[in-house]
Amino acid sequence: MRASLVTSPTRSVTLMAGYETSVTWGVDNMDGGDGNLREQIERLEARMDELAETVESCRKIILASRVAIALGAALLAATLFGLMTFSPAALFGSIAALIGGFVLLGSNGSTSEQATAALREAEAQRAMLIGQIELRVVGGTDTLH
Repeated sequence: MRASLVTSPTRSVTLMAGYETSVTWGVDNMDGGDGNLREQIERLEARMDELAETVESCRKIILASRVAIALGAALLAATLFGLMTFSPAALFGSIAALIGGFVLLGSNGSTSEQATAALREAEAQRAMLIGQIELRVVGGTDTLH
């Protein structure tokens, strides 16, 4: 299943998203028309949470793909060097584990990189929005010491 994910107002990225159907990424349309900075920051933080969950999910799948690659390579080596009796099922299983591991590693690696970049962009946007808020000192003194 292909999903088109927007990472900024001027850039969109198309990713393989077989385990996730829809995610709102990036910092697009943050002006919201109402000018309420606090609501914009809340929406941005919700997007940042989604991105962090995506990065964490990718990290887990990347770990599983590395395990599949290692097991596939070990089984292939054991089969080819005679450490276990030759079996076509073991040979094809090891090759399938290797190929599947590399596919998952590449796909989720690029998704993780793009989500991390979008997360950094969202953090920068949030910092900019926080900088626009007029903060006031609570209490009777102007200094904290």
